[in-house]
Amino acid sequence: MKKVLIITNLFHASPRIPGIAKYLTEFGWEPTILTVPIGKEHRNLLGFPAGFQEKVRIIETPYRGDIFWFWRKIFKLLGFSLKKSILTQLKEKTGDTSQKSFIDFIFNLYRTIFAYPDEEKGWKNPAFRIARKLLAKERFDAIISSSSPVISHIIANKLKRKYKIPWIADLRDLWTQNHNYPYPWWRKIFEKQLETKTLLGANVLITVSSVWAEKLKILHKRETVYTITNGFDPEKVNIHPVKLTSKFTITYTGQIYSGKQDPLKLLVALNKLISEEVIDPQNIEVRFYGREENWLKKEIEKYNLTSIVRQFGQVPREVVFKKQWESQILLLFNWEDPREKGLYTGKVFEYLAARRPILITGGYGGDVLEELIKETKAGVYCPNVEDVEKVLKNFYLEYKQKGKVDYTGDWKKIEKYNYREMARKFSEILNQITES
Repeated sequence: MKKVLIITNLFHASPRIPGIAKYLTEFGWEPTILTVPIGKEHRNLLGFPAGFQEKVRIIETPYRGDIFWFWRKIFKLLGFSLKKSILTQLKEKTGDTSQKSFIDFIFNLYRTIFAYPDEEKGWKNPAFRIARKLLAKERFDAIISSSSPVISHIIANKLKRKYKIPWIADLRDLWTQNHNYPYPWWRKIFEKQLETKTLLGANVLITVSSVWAEKLKILHKRETVYTITNGFDPEKVNIHPVKLTSKFTITYTGQIYSGKQDPLKLLVALNKLISEEVIDPQNIEVRFYGREENWLKKEIEKYNLTSIVRQFGQVPREVVFKKQWESQILLLFNWEDPREKGLYTGKVFEYLAARRPILITGGYGGDVLEELIKETKAGVYCPNVEDVEKVLKNFYLEYKQKGKVDYTGDWKKIEKYNYREMARKFSEILNQITES
């Protein structure tokens, strides 16, 4: 059995890295994950796949926290909760419900100056120190680093140069080409140089979509960049469907990126269908599970949907799965940027495993999400309000007639997106770089 050292922050890398690492042993690779401190309570929240912690060694390094660790201590003394973001709580206390405000500007300025190359930069030295001790005792055949945060690649690059171990850089998100790059143009100039210098040492680059792979090929002047999509745990599939909710329930799980995704298309369509008495408000419920957003609360109130649309906050992964599986419809917001057509979200693969109809709203069409939903027949893609309204009406009428919305996904097409298949692809690349 060959050994691979995986360097990543599991708070960001879940569920992709735990899902893949769990199955690497089936293909002759024994993974060890080097990560930040997790703690028992966070392991439950992250919802590692069954058997992952038994099959994979996890080494947690000393780490005091990201660039906000000091400010969290200060704000805790002022009565702030550590379970919610400081930014969200500040905006709540000041009554700020806008998506972009002076408070947002101050936070972004702080990050621009101090979060170089990312907010987790303080992890570099303790992670490298523990990795050196580990490599002094054991022989590893390969290294995988997975971002974001990109500090994982900087640590891996340093290890590659010192120990000459083959290295795969896995970019779950692009670095300076990221659709969500939050910093000014002048910082991007310096950071792009850091990206190319760092990843030059990687034997192989992997990313999650073919569109992103093409971008990386151009920037890094490589003939080959591999595409391995995100996926789902084949042991966590709604094979024997659970009982559906009695109401016409629409569920969204995960974070909503302000200014990048637009839930208003759904709210506008719902408001119209209810006002026209097409949908009975007593029969419908829309549920958001993830970080609560004040600006979304304001929009829900604006469209008179407070009795129907609710934010439930963050819940453990097992609860997320349950809520997905019992839903009539699963909701996904596409990215509102015509230049960004290569972005899958991790949740779309979870949704495929939930085997419930998926409603994707927003975007401009012709992207990887639209291709995926057409290939798998697992749902409907609705770029504008009119499309959302039409599809919601049809789904609701079906629900009224049958008591449920039927699922029509093509399981043969869906099944190839499971993490066992992704682990097989990783193992083939690992074998290739270690044998050569």
